[in-house]
Amino acid sequence: MVNKMFAKHVIDSYREGDTIWIHDYQLMLLPSLIRKTIPDAKIGFFLHIPFPSFEIFRLLPWRKELLEGILGADLIGFHTFDYAQHFLDSVHNLLGYEHTLGEINSPERIVKVDAFPMGIDTQKFRQASQQPIVKQELVKIKNRAEKQKIILSVDRLDYSKGINKRLEAFDLFLKENPGYKEKVMLILVAVPTRTEVLQYKRIKREVDELIGKINGKYSTLSWIPIWYLYKSLPFEKLCAYYQAADVCLVTPVRDGMNLIAKEYVAAKTDSKGMLILSEMAGAAKELGEAIIVNPNDKTMVSRAIKTALEMPQEQKISKNNLMQKRLNQYDIGFWFKDFLHTLDLIKSKQVQLTVKKITSESQKNIIKKFRQSKKRSFVLDYDGTLVGFNKNISFSSPDEQLLKLLQTLAKNNKNDLAIVSGRPKDILEKWMGELPLTLIAEHGAWIKTKKGQWIKTDPSESNWKVDIKPLLELFCNRTPGSFVEEKDFSLAWHYRAADKKLAEIRVKELKDTLLHLMANHDLGFLDGKKVVEIKKSSINKGLAVEHWLEQFNKNLTVIIGDDQTDEDMFSYQDNHKDCITIKVGFGPSLADYSLESYQDTRSLLKKLTKY
Repeated sequence: MVNKMFAKHVIDSYREGDTIWIHDYQLMLLPSLIRKTIPDAKIGFFLHIPFPSFEIFRLLPWRKELLEGILGADLIGFHTFDYAQHFLDSVHNLLGYEHTLGEINSPERIVKVDAFPMGIDTQKFRQASQQPIVKQELVKIKNRAEKQKIILSVDRLDYSKGINKRLEAFDLFLKENPGYKEKVMLILVAVPTRTEVLQYKRIKREVDELIGKINGKYSTLSWIPIWYLYKSLPFEKLCAYYQAADVCLVTPVRDGMNLIAKEYVAAKTDSKGMLILSEMAGAAKELGEAIIVNPNDKTMVSRAIKTALEMPQEQKISKNNLMQKRLNQYDIGFWFKDFLHTLDLIKSKQVQLTVKKITSESQKNIIKKFRQSKKRSFVLDYDGTLVGFNKNISFSSPDEQLLKLLQTLAKNNKNDLAIVSGRPKDILEKWMGELPLTLIAEHGAWIKTKKGQWIKTDPSESNWKVDIKPLLELFCNRTPGSFVEEKDFSLAWHYRAADKKLAEIRVKELKDTLLHLMANHDLGFLDGKKVVEIKKSSINKGLAVEHWLEQFNKNLTVIIGDDQTDEDMFSYQDNHKDCITIKVGFGPSLADYSLESYQDTRSLLKKLTKY
C-alpha cells in the first residue's frame, strides 16, 4: 500500500526527461510499479542496507516479488561488491536471469547492478574543527576527561549496532588490563530510535543494565569508566567528540556502510586517533587501515582496544592519512555523480539495443519484404530460439505447437527451412526427422536435407577426443551438476545445473587447460549458453549454413539465433543484402534486429505462415 502511494505521487509529478532515484528497502516494490505506467522512465534504485546471501533471502515467502520490484529500475546500487553479488545470485537462482559483468538480461531490458560505496561531506567535517563552538565543546570534553584516554562510541540504539557486545568487550578489556583503570573512559552516545517499539525498549533496558553493572564494578570515587549519553548530538558537539576521541569504536554486527566510521576519520585533523571497525560494516571494504574486528568476538575487540591505545602516533598518522585521502576522493559529491553517470550510461545502452528491437513498424517492413519475395530460406537455431532454455537438456523436445508451426512453414512451396543446432544428429532426427526440412547438427558437422541422408561436412577423424574427454570428466567430478555430452564430432561440457559461481571459476580453469591440449589437434571451443563445446576449428554453423544456402535461387533469407554460436550465421549477411538476421535476447550482435524471447520468435514465424 505504501509503495502504491509513493508510485502515484511520483507518476503524477513525473515529466518527460526526469530522473527517478529511489532509496532503500522500504521502497523495493516501487521501481516496477512506476515502470508499469512509465515504461521509458530513467529509474535508479539504491539499497542502504546489506543485501543478504541467497541462502538467507530464499527463505522469504515473497522473495520473487521483491526481486521483480527492484528490477523495475535501470540501475541498482549497493554499498559493496558483496551485496551486489548476493543480489545477482538471488536473481539468477530465483528468476533464472543471466548476468554478465553486472548486467542482468531481464526479459524487458538490460539492468545494471554495481557497487557505489556512499561517501560523506569530508570537507564539512574537516573544517568543523576551526569553528569556535566546536573548540569550546572540545575544551569541555577534555576538562571532563582530564588526562584519560577517550574511547568514543556513537550509534542509534538499534539491535544491528551490537552495542551490548561492545560493552561486554569493554568490560573484558578493563578486567584483563587493570593498569588502564582511571586512565581510560568510554563515551557511549546512544541516539534514541523507535522508542515505542517493544524490542527497542528491551534493548535500551539491557544497555542501561550493562552500563550500570560495568560502572558499579570498576568505578572509584574519582572515576566512572562509562560516560553514557542517551540523546542525539548536534553537528558541532558531535565533531568535538570526534576531535577528542583517541579511539572510535564502531562494531555493528551488520551494517550497510556506517558513516560514523568515515566521519571520525575525516574529523581527525591531527590524524592521531585510531578507528576500530567491524568487518560486518560496509565501510570496512574501504577503510582497511583501521583495526578490523569481528564484533561477535569480545576477546578480539578487547585486544583491539589495547592495540589502538598503544599504537605509536606515527603509525596512526600514516594509517589515517591513507584513509583520509581515500575519503576525499570518493566523497558524497563523487558518489552522487558516479551513480547518476552510470545510470545515464546504462540508459543509453538500453536505447542502442532498443533500436535493434523489432517494433511494430519494423515488423511491418519485414512482413512486406517477405510477402514480396518469391523464394525464401529460413535458418533457425533451436535451443533458446524456438524453445526455452531448460536446465535439463532432455526436457527441450519440441511441443505440438512448434511442430505444427514448422510443418506449416516448410510445406509452403516458396519456403526452404533449415534447423541448425549443436544437438547430436540422432536427437534432431528423433524430434524433427519427419518434417519436410533440412537438419544441421553438431554446429554444422552433419547435414540432412529433406528426403536425404545424413552427410558429414568434415572428413577428419575424432581421435582427439581420447585426450580431451578425461579432462572434461575430471571437471564434472569437481563441479556438481555438470556433465559431458559426447557427439560424433565434438565434446560438450554442460554446466547449466551447476552452481553459478563455481561454474564461472571452472569455465576459466577449463579454458586455460584446453588451450594447451587443443594446440596439437586444430581444435577450438564454443562458448554457448551454459556449455563449453570442443570441436574441430573447421566446423561452424556459418560455413554449414552458407553451403546449404548456395543450393537455392532465393530472394530472401531469414536467419534467427540466440547465442554466440549463432554469430557465424549472422555474418552471412555481410555479402548478401537479401538477408534478415534476428537475435533472440539482448546483447551485442551482428544481427539486424532482436526479439525478447523464443515466444516472440514463434509469434513472428506464425505471422509469416500467412504468405
